[in-house]
Amino acid sequence: MNLAPLSPDDTTVVLVDYAVGFANLLRSHDLREHIANVAGLARTATAYGSGLVVTNGEASKPSGPLYPELLEVIGDRPVIERTTAFNSFLDPAFAEAVRATGRRRLVIGGIATDGCVLQTALGALREGYEAYVVVDATASLSREAHDAAVQRMAMSGVVPVTWWSLAAEFQLEPRFADAPYRAQLMSEFQPAMTMAGRTFFAGVHQGRLAPATASNAGV
Repeated sequence: MNLAPLSPDDTTVVLVDYAVGFANLLRSHDLREHIANVAGLARTATAYGSGLVVTNGEASKPSGPLYPELLEVIGDRPVIERTTAFNSFLDPAFAEAVRATGRRRLVIGGIATDGCVLQTALGALREGYEAYVVVDATASLSREAHDAAVQRMAMSGVVPVTWWSLAAEFQLEPRFADAPYRAQLMSEFQPAMTMAGRTFFAGVHQGRLAPATASNAGV
């Protein structure tokens, strides 16, 4: 296993089938949190400049177009329409788009975990890529289906990650040491974490809380 941190220079984020027609079928995750995580994942790719490949079925089909929240983030980036194939790599346009990024580590999120995400991740392994699945930006019709698919992927060599852990690894790049991206992502897509931080620092400023140290943090 490659233990080097994921870098925008060697990583492509792959977004699979985030179609509005699927959204109301999802039961593995809270829908509002799911959509926020998807948008956060896409924003991570665009903010740090990693590769980004987006694919969906035909927009005229019942599954429909991509989430509006996702389209807002990706702007005019191309969306590869697949007419068939649970495994996106069986679509020549998709396979070429991934190759064209020049990156060998693929971080995959999409719908459904036990359908196109599973088959695309396994397809990535067959093609010689390192594959990662973003478990909190991926969903299915039941929690059992989601968990079983994640377990199968992990046993096959796909590494589970979260979108926030991806942002944290990208931020490790020396050139991003002073970049505001992670704080901006937290503010936009992790409001509870942002509020907790603001409450803590307000308490420190007002003398109600002591600044964290190794001794009082239990380290």
